[in-house]
Amino acid sequence: MKTQYYTAASLDGFIATPDDSLDWLFPLADINETSYADFIKEVGALAMGSATYEWLLRHVVKPDSATAKTWPYEQPAWVFSSRELPRVPGADIRFVSGDVRPVHEAMRVAAQGKNVWLVGGGDFVGQFHDAGLLDELIVQIGSVTLGAGKQLLPRKITSPPLKLVGVQQYGPGMVELRYEVPKRG
Repeated sequence: MKTQYYTAASLDGFIATPDDSLDWLFPLADINETSYADFIKEVGALAMGSATYEWLLRHVVKPDSATAKTWPYEQPAWVFSSRELPRVPGADIRFVSGDVRPVHEAMRVAAQGKNVWLVGGGDFVGQFHDAGLLDELIVQIGSVTLGAGKQLLPRKITSPPLKLVGVQQYGPGMVELRYEVPKRG
């Protein structure tokens, strides 16, 4: 069982533009031709910050539109937010705030031996790293630069450094890097 940050970033280290757009990402690779299908099979629980949750509501679920869809995940999901957010009917979503450590333990139990996926964003995932709970970073680097935006992982991680354990190319516009996150001290 691992706690993993699986995401995509621009070559200059941003996961989204300053206004939370991912429009730069989708032309680079077809998700069905990446590691996502195998990755998600091993996920037993997931967590995200409020900006990621709201992006999913606006761009995937679209609850108030003619093209409304269901929540895209079958696994239980935790959303960290200090604000009241809209709920998705029928989805196993748990709204929480505060320290990630006790919530992480609840996610591990719910995952029943499978992995915990930290969906995003970067500062949110950084809190898990700071608590020594992040085991693996899987990032697909796109062949674009954004110049500004939401950082991949706004933390100084130098000692011990991340350990590169895998590299895979997906088409002409994407490469996946897998890093093990060594435990400190």
